[in-house]
Amino acid sequence: MEDNKRQFRKGALCGALAVLIVIAALFGARTAFSYFAEEKTVVEKQNESKLEEIKDLIDKYYLRSDELDKEELEEGLYSGYVNKIGDPYSVYYDAEQAKALEESTAGEYGGIGAVMQQDPESGIITITEVYKDSPAEKAGMQALDTLYKVEGKEVTGVDLSEVVQEVKGEEGTQVKLSVLRGEDQQEIEMTATRAKVEAHTVDYVMLDDNVGYIQVSEFDTVTYDQFANALSELENQGMEGLVVDLRNNPGGNLGTVCQMLDLLLPEGLIVYTEDKNGEKQEITSDAEHEFHKPMAVLVNGNSASASEIFAGAIQDYGKGTIVGTTTYGKGVVQQIFDLKDGTKVKLTIAEYFTPKGRNIDGKGITPDETVEYIYDEDNPDVDNQLNRAYEVIKQNM
Repeated sequence: MEDNKRQFRKGALCGALAVLIVIAALFGARTAFSYFAEEKTVVEKQNESKLEEIKDLIDKYYLRSDELDKEELEEGLYSGYVNKIGDPYSVYYDAEQAKALEESTAGEYGGIGAVMQQDPESGIITITEVYKDSPAEKAGMQALDTLYKVEGKEVTGVDLSEVVQEVKGEEGTQVKLSVLRGEDQQEIEMTATRAKVEAHTVDYVMLDDNVGYIQVSEFDTVTYDQFANALSELENQGMEGLVVDLRNNPGGNLGTVCQMLDLLLPEGLIVYTEDKNGEKQEITSDAEHEFHKPMAVLVNGNSASASEIFAGAIQDYGKGTIVGTTTYGKGVVQQIFDLKDGTKVKLTIAEYFTPKGRNIDGKGITPDETVEYIYDEDNPDVDNQLNRAYEVIKQNM
């Protein structure tokens, strides 16, 4: 089982903790202080006057006013206004951030199909995975290569997010890359033609004794098809039990996780939400699919949002055993509003509840079997939490 386990990359906490992606529109506004009213109030006019006074003082007296980016200052007004709500999940996105958000939630982007990781101390960027049939693979890139240059510029020590944005780009365009390979760190130059790349969010393998293993790193739009395919492939291989690994999965799309649960649950309620006015919305599963074999779901403190919806529903229906440590505890729903100028704002709009009516916000999902992860220095590949989940499956087969 341990040999198979080595095939998997570790889940990583990333990205935004959004659960619901629904694009809507906010009312237009002339200033940062008048989003929600067509007519300016006395207070709004006073705020505008105060803002103009501050801007005039900066222009007149600030030592380095000629170095200021006026557009960045204006964006700061909007982000600051949303930040003052005091909600960690409500965020303003400028145009560049909004585009990155769309890519991350869709799970598709223009790029080369390589996963990168940066050492926080040395700043060295390592290619940890190259997607099959991707532009990166076709260009000759390999896992464990060190990314050395992008378009002729050295990238060691450059923030990873900036490097990723340089590598990504419009489909059909080219990007010149240099990597260092092997013990002698031979420099290899290559050119990759960017294409539409689908994020790899699901890994699967058959463990010993026909126990299937599916690892889900996040819930993007593309994740449902990847999960359904993994489930089908394992079934075709004779799967007799299943471990679903949601450790370090930050969540993602509400619709996606509910589609996935519809493949596993009996007919009934999957999750429901309740907004500030007490209005409820229910999402249900039909009777077309249901998983009838022993199942365990692995979670930890970084399993959040949609991961908790998944674990909570499986637990409430008694369809599997939750193994690991208490989850993050994010039981609120966000909605993303399109501001019609390329920018967006994400706001918390509702709470969600498990099928039995549990609100886990700030509390998380308590596992049926609490198992702390223990790192084995002598054998780093040993995963005691996965081993326990495997044992649970075997006991119920």
